[in-house]
This record gives sequence, structure tokens and C-alpha cells, in this order.
Amino acid sequence: MKTKIILLFLIGLTTGVYAQDTQGNIDNLPVREHTITLREATVNKAGKDVVGMTVNGTIPGPTLEFTEGEYAIIYVKNEMSVETSVHWHGLLLPNFYDGVPYLNTPPIEPGHTQKYEFPIKQSGTYWYHSHTMLQEQSGVYGSIVIQPKEKVLDYDKELVLVLSDWTNEKPMNVLRNLKRGNEWYSIKKGTATPLNQVIARGAFGAQLNFWRQRMEGADIADVYYPAFLINGEESIDYPEFKAGEKIRLRMINGGASTSFWMTFGGEIPVLVSSDGLDVVPVERNKTFIGVAETYDFIVTVPKEGKMEFRITAQDGSGTASAFIGNGTILPAMDVARPDKIGMMQKMAKMDMKMGAHALKFQPGKDERFEMKEEYGMQMDKMEGMKMDGEMKMDHSKMKGMKMDHSKMSGMDMNKPKDTTEMGKMDHSNMAGMDMKKDKTMSGMNMKKENSMPGMKMEGMDLFAEYNYDYLKSPSKTTYDKDVPVKEILLNLTGNMNRYIWSMNGVPLSEADNIKINNKEVTRITFNNLTMMHHPMHLHGHFFRVLNENGEYSPLKHTVNVPPMEEMTIEFYGNNGDEAGDWFFHCHILYHMMGGMARVVSYDTPRDPRMDEFPASKIIEETNKWYSWGLVDAASHTTGFNLMTSNIRNQFNASFEYGWNENLEGEFTYERYLHDYLRVFGGVNIENSTRDSLNEFSTTAVVGVRYLTPYLFNLDVRVDNKLRPRIGVGRSIMIFPKLSVFGYYEYQIDLGFVDDLPMNKDFTSETVWSAGAEYMLSRNFSLMASYDNRFGAGGGLSVRF
Repeated sequence: MKTKIILLFLIGLTTGVYAQDTQGNIDNLPVREHTITLREATVNKAGKDVVGMTVNGTIPGPTLEFTEGEYAIIYVKNEMSVETSVHWHGLLLPNFYDGVPYLNTPPIEPGHTQKYEFPIKQSGTYWYHSHTMLQEQSGVYGSIVIQPKEKVLDYDKELVLVLSDWTNEKPMNVLRNLKRGNEWYSIKKGTATPLNQVIARGAFGAQLNFWRQRMEGADIADVYYPAFLINGEESIDYPEFKAGEKIRLRMINGGASTSFWMTFGGEIPVLVSSDGLDVVPVERNKTFIGVAETYDFIVTVPKEGKMEFRITAQDGSGTASAFIGNGTILPAMDVARPDKIGMMQKMAKMDMKMGAHALKFQPGKDERFEMKEEYGMQMDKMEGMKMDGEMKMDHSKMKGMKMDHSKMSGMDMNKPKDTTEMGKMDHSNMAGMDMKKDKTMSGMNMKKENSMPGMKMEGMDLFAEYNYDYLKSPSKTTYDKDVPVKEILLNLTGNMNRYIWSMNGVPLSEADNIKINNKEVTRITFNNLTMMHHPMHLHGHFFRVLNENGEYSPLKHTVNVPPMEEMTIEFYGNNGDEAGDWFFHCHILYHMMGGMARVVSYDTPRDPRMDEFPASKIIEETNKWYSWGLVDAASHTTGFNLMTSNIRNQFNASFEYGWNENLEGEFTYERYLHDYLRVFGGVNIENSTRDSLNEFSTTAVVGVRYLTPYLFNLDVRVDNKLRPRIGVGRSIMIFPKLSVFGYYEYQIDLGFVDDLPMNKDFTSETVWSAGAEYMLSRNFSLMASYDNRFGAGGGLSVRF
């Protein structure tokens, strides 16, 4: 025994190839070490010097390279002024090293270095990024490439392309702007749909349908970005690749909130991998990549000219390009900007139910475990839908989604040997994928597919191009039909007016954990009741994405759920590394911070190393307080409004001064009972006599505020003198940058003072105003209005 220990020690000294795992066992694995250092630095990605966060001095950070079967040791040095974290996206590893601060991994304090170590169980294209607040948007992200033990694809060289979006604003200011409901981002990038354009298209009826459901329009993307990047550049050249070479392009969408269309010049490329796992090769020249997804393509460098690889932001607001090879440019296909008004018209014709509640009446009551038709499954609106393949579903008869997937045509649900345990899967080979290494790739059994097949709906193909039917696993991914199945419905819900995102109307701060049993299949159906795409990522797992390929449905770690569509995933929790709590969230960074997240728990004891780090802190990040204000300085009246709000609570302070007429101030606290309904109470201060600022009347007020159908803001209140008052207001964008607004208020004085009737008849007062606002920038607008108390005037509105 002594001789064996000495021998192991000598081997370790001479080769450095043994590693010790967290249980203290010696594993004869080759060790690969990396060190990354996070620093704050001045960067210029979109024509302006701003402070960003770099990884080893660059954005994106360096590629961390491994080979399947190695033991990874990664040191993360935090030389920033704030704490940070790093999550290893898509890697199967012990829960403690997943990198979600406070949930399963300690945060990295400023000036500290944290060590991550885990065996590499897979191969493929992955990435890493911060999971602290909005740091990913500022630059803390990079790529991971894991080579298989044995090469199974035929290509000559590789190129990693990290796709991302960039803002010159501080990310927290971006989120604050979204919280206050400012329309500037859509105006800035030309995706707004003002009323004049709607009417010109004959879509006013559709607009009324949307307003009735408290929706402004068919929104697509939230944030304005001055630049989109490929490997940190808007345009980048790779002339080192020679004509005729086969290049494996490893695409990673590291954007904070932008999904992209990917198109190519030259020969049609071959898609060979998705989310790090091999798929049946398929030719595709236009592919949608959601936030946090990865795709690998094999391309041949043109003999004459250089091919363009182009990414186009999903809403058409910008592009970036990489050029591979030399000579004349072979341009990539153009992608048309989405027709938001046409989309709105089609959805209105289908009478699709929208505006699902992002905040329910009962905090903490989460019905995600019930397969109930709370809002109505959207697919039953899509009569005539057929899928190209073995799996044909009549969704109109699937009320409540009580599906027995094990009995679906083509889905035998037999457990294959290579998918029983994710930790034991040979992702590099994926049983049955015998690819010959010849230059024609004749062994790849390619399926040619230039356009996206999929859902053929009666009269429309609204979101069909976003499905995953082109992804087919090379081997069966089904589970044993005898394994019990737990069905979960997660309605994806959101409120664009207050920018709150949730599941089943419950944001993360009010939800309990999703409890998982590792002896059963967990099947989750996402029902997207919003107009936004939601790329849903489950940490520490791969799951089946059920599509037309049945038994060969692909495995992924992130699934993009299109607007008003449903998507079903399932996974079998039988991998030893899955013990513990895992984060599960929309990977649009601002949606996650807005509450669209959950914690998936195997209900196992928490790692004692996490005792001093309360998990509540990561949850509280999604329920932060945000403050903003508005000053209207005009020739006839001046107003000031300040508010601070989190998900359920809001404080308001407002002052209004009409020149030589009236001074009024109000302080209120509001409690949101629901998305659209809140109760409030506070104090109102007003000068008692017009033209006099010497006497003031102070009254207590209570009431309710309600966002009505058609987006009118209703205020109903009564003060301590029992004077009821009702007010209603609305703003509508009629031209780009130009909005009109109106307000009407009616108050009755019943003649009561201190609960005693006065010897006079009741009186009433009417207040109304109307005006227009022209946006000059995100924070400044010109405004003009008429007020029945103060007359006409104009001035400047300042938002802060």
C-alpha cells in the first residue's frame, strides 16, 4: 500500500496528471488550469468611452479550452470594486461550483480569488458569464471549447464567434428606464408603431384589440443597442483561413437581451451541433439563435472571395459581420425587419388572449404544479395546425394539457443506455453517429433544409420559423416508459408597463422552489403569454426539447419559447451532480432581473460551505427598489413627480404649481394587489384660497388606482372630509416621438367638515387638461398643454 502511494505521488510530480475531487478521492485525470482576471476598464465598443468590465483585459474574455476527460481548475481573480461571480453555462458539474452567488456558490469579493474545480464530462461549445446583477451586459463573458476524446467530425480548423450586444449606458439605468415605461428605446431604433402608421396600414381595429387587452402593440425587443458585436467588434476579418479549408464555426450568443438571425455568404453551411451536443447534420443558411444558445456549423472557405457571416438583431435594429477568407466579399442573405403591425393584425384575427397577469392577487400562491388552463393554452387558437413528422397533435382538444407523451406516435419512451445518466453520456460520439472523415462529409447523413419547416397554421406562419424541428439527436433520447412523469405548466407572464416578469403570475421573490424528484421524469410545458421571446435556461441539466423528431428529440440546456407559443421539455433527474438547488430562468438579463426565474430544488441538504451566504440575497436582486422622477417646467404650470418602487410597493411624491393660482402637493404609499389594481393612502396639501399661499389645507386621502382596458389610468379616492374624487388619464403616441395626452378629474364636496354636515349644498369641481409631448431624447421632451385652471402654455419635460 505504501509503495502504491509513493508511486502515485511520483507520477503526480513528474506529469501533474492526477486530481483530487471534493470528496478527497484521487482521480487519475489530466489537469487543465486557467486563470481569468476581472477588471473595470475604459472601453469603446460603440463610439464612446465608457467603463466596462473586462476578462483578462478583453471583451469578450478568452476562450477556455479543455479536452473531455480532463479535470478543470479555474482561478477567478476579482480586481474590480464590486463583488462578482462566474457561471459555467451548460457544463455538468457539482452544484457548489455552478457559480450562482449565494444560491450555490460564494460570491467573489473585491480583491479575492476563487477556485473552481470539476471533472470535464462532456465536449462541445459552451460559455461562461457573470451571474451577479447586470455584469454580463458590461462585459463579463467568454467562451468555453471542450474537445472530444476522439474527433468525429471532418474539418480542418476552428473559429469561435461570440455574439453580443453593447450599450453605452450603465445597465442599471437601462433597467430603470424600462421600469418607468419610457418609449425612447423603440423610438430610437425605429421599431415603434405610432398610431399614424397603424391607421395607414388599416390596422386600427387590431390596435383596439391590443389596447382592450392592455397591450400597446406587438413588441419584440426591449433595449436600444448602438452596436452588436462578434468577438467584440462590429466588423471583423479572418484572412488566415485559406480557400477550400473546412472551418468549424462555434457560435455563442452571449448577448444580454438580443436574439439574432445568423446568415452566411458562399456555400450553404452545415449545422452539426446545438448547445454543445451533436445533432444530425443539416444544411441551413438562416438560423435563429436565442440568447445563451450555442450552434456549431461547418463551412468551406470559398475558392474565390471571402464569405460573410452576418448576425441581424431579431427586431432588425442592427447587424454585425465576420469575414472569412480573402478576396471579394460573398455577402450573407439579408433578413427583413419584422412587420410588427402585420403581426398585430394576424394575432387580432386569431383573437389570441394576451395581457396575462404578471402579478397575482395572492402573493406566494404559486400554481405551477397544476396543469390547469388558467389563461387558456394559446395553441387551441391555432386550428388546423399540423406538424411535419410522426407527431401530429390536435391541440384544440388538449384542454388543460393532460398529455401522455409516452403514448405519442413515434415516442416509445424506452430508456437508452447512453441517456440514462447525463454524467455518463459520450456527447462527442452520441451513439450511432459514425461520421467518416472524408472531405465530402459523405458519412454525415445530411438532411438538406434551407428553410424552416414546421407548424402550418390556418392562414398564417406567424412564429413557425422559430421552432426546433430541424434539430434531431443522432441517438434516441427517450426515457423508460415505466418511469413516473411529473407534469408542470409554467405560463410565462409579464407586464411591460411596469417591467415585471414572472411565471404563472408569480415573480421569483414571491415563489417557492420547484421541488424535483430524481426518480421521475419532470416534464415542463412553457406557455408563453407575452409578446417577447423567452430563452429558458436550466442550470446543471440537459433536457429533451419535444419536437417532430419524437424519440430523437434534441437535448439542450436553453430553449427559446416564441411569443404566444408553447414548448415542452423534459428531463430525468438521475445525475449525481444534480443534487442541490439550481437556478432556472429566462436568459434575457433584464427579464431575469424583473422576476422571471425559479429555483429548482432536489430538496437535499445545503452545502455547509454556503452557511454564511443566505440564498435570499440572490432572490432579493429581482425585487430591488428603483427610483425615477419627472419635472414639467412650463409657462403656465410646473410639476414635479418622484417615485420609488419595487414589485409590490410604491411611494409617490408630487407637487404642482400653477402660476399665481394654485399650489398642491401629495405624498402617497401604494400597494399593488395585482398588475392593474393598487390601493393607496397618503396626505394631500393644497392652498385653501386661490391667489393666496398663506393658508394651506391638509387632508388624508385613500383610494384605488386601476389600469383599465384600453390603457386608461383610473384614480378613485376620498379624503377625510368625505369628498370623493375620480380622475382618468391616457397618453397615445400618434407619430414617431410625438404623443398626445389628456386628463379629466371630477370632485364633489358634500358639505361635511369633521364628519358633521355643513349648512350648505354640495359643490363640485372639474379639472381637465390636454396636450402634446415631443421626445427629444431619453430624458428630455418638449411639451405644450391647456389646463382649464391655468390656461395654455408650453415648456420642457425632464426625466431623471
